Amino acid sequence: MLDERTNNILQHDPMRMYRAKRDTAHRSVSSKYAILGFISSGTYGRVYKAQSLDDEGKIHAIKKFKPDKEGDVITYTGISQSAIREIALNREIDHENVVSLKEVILEDKSIYMVFEYAEHDFLQVIHHHSQTLRSAIPSAVLKSLIYQLFNGLIYLHSCHILHRDLKPANILITASGVVKIGDLGLARLIYEPLQPLFQGDKVVVTIWYRAPELLMGAKHYTKGIDCWAVGCVMAELASLRPIFKGEEAKLDSKKNVPFQRDQLLKIFDVLGTPDEKDWPGVVDMPEYQNMKRLDLFTNHLYDWCHTRIRSHQGYELLRRLFAYDPDKRLTAKEALQHKWFHEDPKPTWNAFQSVSAQQIPPPRRITIDEAPSMVPITSQAPQPHAHAQFQSQSKPGSSTSLSGGAYGGQGASGNGHGGSRKKARMG
Repeated sequence: MLDERTNNILQHDPMRMYRAKRDTAHRSVSSKYAILGFISSGTYGRVYKAQSLDDEGKIHAIKKFKPDKEGDVITYTGISQSAIREIALNREIDHENVVSLKEVILEDKSIYMVFEYAEHDFLQVIHHHSQTLRSAIPSAVLKSLIYQLFNGLIYLHSCHILHRDLKPANILITASGVVKIGDLGLARLIYEPLQPLFQGDKVVVTIWYRAPELLMGAKHYTKGIDCWAVGCVMAELASLRPIFKGEEAKLDSKKNVPFQRDQLLKIFDVLGTPDEKDWPGVVDMPEYQNMKRLDLFTNHLYDWCHTRIRSHQGYELLRRLFAYDPDKRLTAKEALQHKWFHEDPKPTWNAFQSVSAQQIPPPRRITIDEAPSMVPITSQAPQPHAHAQFQSQSKPGSSTSLSGGAYGGQGASGNGHGGSRKKARMG
C-alpha cells in the first residue's frame, strides 16, 4: 500500500501517478508465458518457443534481446539500432504474409518481442528435400511459396519498407502452409528517410542474395534489391542450393567495403557480363573499373532453368527478376501478376496442400536452454520432445541456420510440422 505522503506526491504529479499505476499493472514474461524450449541464438539475442498462459494456450516465439556484457557483469547500454527499427516497424504493420508482433515487454533491462509462431522456414524445406527426401520441391509447393512471398513483399513495399535481408532462413511458413516474412532487423523506411539509406549501413543483404547494384557500390538503391533477393530464393528452392554462392570479401581494418569479385563472378557465370545496353547506369558505378578487369561471360540462365524450373514462364519470371538494371527489374506487384502463376499447377494459400505429410519437414526440435541469464523453464512448461539439434548450415554474412532466423535468432535447431490442408486456391 502507498503511504499518505506518497499519495499526496502522486496526486500533484500526474506522470508519477501514471508510472505507479503502470508498474503496478505490469506483468512479467513468466507470468504470461510458459517457456517450452530454446529455438536459436544470434547476434542480438535468443529465441524461445513459448505457450501463452492467458490466450487459450497459443504458441508464440519470444525473442529476447540480450544486454551487453563486460566480463561477468551485465551492463545496460541502451537498445541497438536494429532492435529499435524492428520494434518500430513491426508495431505498425499487419499482413497475413508478414510475421505478426503480439507485444513487446521490458523486464530487468531486457526487451522481449513476442511473435506469432511458425513451424517451418524456407531453409528447412530446402534442407528436408535435399538431405532427407533427396528430391526436388514440387512445382505446386514452389509456386505457392513464391506467390505468398511476393504477396507479403507487395505489402511491405506499399508501406515504404525495404526488407534488405530476404533469404530462406528469414522467411517462415506456418503449420497451415502460410508464408510469413520475418526478421525486419535490417529493414528501412524509404519514404522521406531521416538519413540516406547507405548511412550507417555499408553492407546490407546477405552476400548470396545481394543485388548487383549493391555489389557494384551503389549508394542509392530501390525496392529492386528485395525483388532480386526473391529471384535468388526462388532459384534456391528450385535447385536446392544457392544459385550465386560466392565467397564474401570482408571489410578491411578501416571498415572499407571491398570489391566483391567472387560474388560478381558467380552472377556473371549464369547471367553473363552486363554491358551498357543491358544496364546504362553501370558505367557510373563505383566498382565499374574493377568489373571491367574481369573475364567476359555469356548468359546461360535459360540452360540453368531448363533442368530446374522446367517451365518457360518460370524462366521468364526469373529472367526479369534478374534484370541487371534495377529500373527494368520486375516490381513485386508486377511479379505477382506474372503468367507463371496462372499456369498449372496454380498456387494455393496452403503451400503444403498438394503434398503428403512425409514431404513436409518434421516437427521443429527445441532444446533446454542452459544459459543462466535467459528466461528459466517454468514449472508449467511441458518437456520438449527432443533434445538433439541439427547441424547448422552456415550462410555468408551471418551464422543463421535451419530455424529461428526469421525471428532474428541465429543458430542450429530443428524442423517444423505441416498442418491442415485448405482447398482454396489463390485468385
